Amino acid sequence: MSQVFNQTSDNIVIPDAALIYCRVSSKRQTIEGSGLDTQEHRCREHAAKLGVVVEAAFYDDVSGGGDFMKRKGMVDLLKFLDRNKHKRYVVIFDDLKRYSRDTEFHLRLRREMQSRNAIRICLNFNFEDSPEGKFLETILAATGTLEREQNARQVSQKMKARVEQGFWVTKAPLGYEYVKSKRGGKELIFEEPIASIAKEALEGFACGRFDTQSEVQRFLESQPDYPKDLPNGKIRAFTISRFLKKIVYAGYVESKSWNVSPRIGNHEGLIDLQTHEKILHRLKTGGYAPARKDINKDFPLRGFVACNGYGNPYKAGWTKGKTKTYPYYTCQTKRCTDYGKSIKRADIEGQFETILKSITPSQALFNTMKRMINEAYKHRKAQMGAITTTLKRDITKLERD
Repeated sequence: MSQVFNQTSDNIVIPDAALIYCRVSSKRQTIEGSGLDTQEHRCREHAAKLGVVVEAAFYDDVSGGGDFMKRKGMVDLLKFLDRNKHKRYVVIFDDLKRYSRDTEFHLRLRREMQSRNAIRICLNFNFEDSPEGKFLETILAATGTLEREQNARQVSQKMKARVEQGFWVTKAPLGYEYVKSKRGGKELIFEEPIASIAKEALEGFACGRFDTQSEVQRFLESQPDYPKDLPNGKIRAFTISRFLKKIVYAGYVESKSWNVSPRIGNHEGLIDLQTHEKILHRLKTGGYAPARKDINKDFPLRGFVACNGYGNPYKAGWTKGKTKTYPYYTCQTKRCTDYGKSIKRADIEGQFETILKSITPSQALFNTMKRMINEAYKHRKAQMGAITTTLKRDITKLERD
């Protein structure tokens, strides 16, 4: 039996079984690498040399910093020890950095293990239950903390520099994907058909086709190819708000957390900067309210004609006279000098008719508009065809599953 189990010269503690703890720094390492497999293999080999049976192995794929109690693998390990208090376990892990890279939590974890009567074994470090051994362990834990924080600072500095050079460095926005850049690192390119859907939503809100964020939300939810963030196929309201505000869609990059002001990016925008500014203005001032249900043929210009004073739309209604009622448009802005002033419906609508006649389009312009509408119709028809194809593919997959 290994000397590691000797607590004193007169008292040899032999564990009943072994537990293994393995950790890598990210889910990507779990998927692409063999870090967990390699660690577990080394730990099982060591358990075999010690002559103890491995009862369970626990895994984590998170950074070494932070509270170990929030790591699923470590939490499960401690719960396993709590459920089996009648047995003495040895907990084996590959390297001290896999155990913890934060001094405070390392010391807490040591106490948690000791309170559960567990023996710790590190393949690259020999724990000693002595003042000198505990001091050395604390120094090594502090060194790991320093190294982790220095690495984090270095990564942050490099990412900030990339943003300053015009590169987007965080998760790719919907409608984009990352590819290797000739200038080093990665850069954004369009991801279809999501890019076209996002572009239509952004431009639609900017020009007023979609009056409210809710209309943008409903439009995106109606597109099968557009990713949803809720299990029921819906999109959260704050997701729409963030989507509309992102300057990355205008071909710019910025980072408020690193104090990097907006600047032209190295990727192509879905929209231009002017369209993005229109979106921000509409978000700030509020979109137009949906059309009122009580608007009828009596006042067809209600909501379209406004007072010269403050530019607010006129109210419209009927005024009762001695023998009959009369239609009027009225300014209702209290701070306006024309507040309460009524204008006959015939006067406003007569002036409006004169304006309409003055801007009657020529035949050439009419033909151009007709071609544009036909092109828009063909584009919409192609989109609906793509949506139909996607839905049929999803139905076939569901039936097959």
